[in-house]
Amino acid sequence: MSNEDIIRYCLAKPGAYEDYPFGPIPACYKVCGKLFMQLYPMPENHKISLSCEPMLADFYRRQYPGIVIPGYHCPDRLKPYMNTVYLDKGVADEQVWEMINHSYRYVVNKLTRKEKAALAEFC
Repeated sequence: MSNEDIIRYCLAKPGAYEDYPFGPIPACYKVCGKLFMQLYPMPENHKISLSCEPMLADFYRRQYPGIVIPGYHCPDRLKPYMNTVYLDKGVADEQVWEMINHSYRYVVNKLTRKEKAALAEFC
């Protein structure tokens, strides 16, 4: 799974855009100002961090121990809602795409009615 594939996949989502609020790394992917994915593109530490429903986040961590971990960059109060996924370590590409899809939907579902209406214009 290449960085280009991940970037293209994220930016194809309605209203998605790339941002760099923390400097050149990580690349952040947002919708309506809300973060749904961070990409750490370095080959020696290739990973993404995603928003996730807490029970599903825990399921992924149990299914892929040491590969899917609580968001390492998050304060403790956010760890139930974020997963970091080490890429090319045993999680099938299809599963990673589904994790990205879930993160995007999870964030969109939390948008305000006004934000969702604005996002609908992209569809």
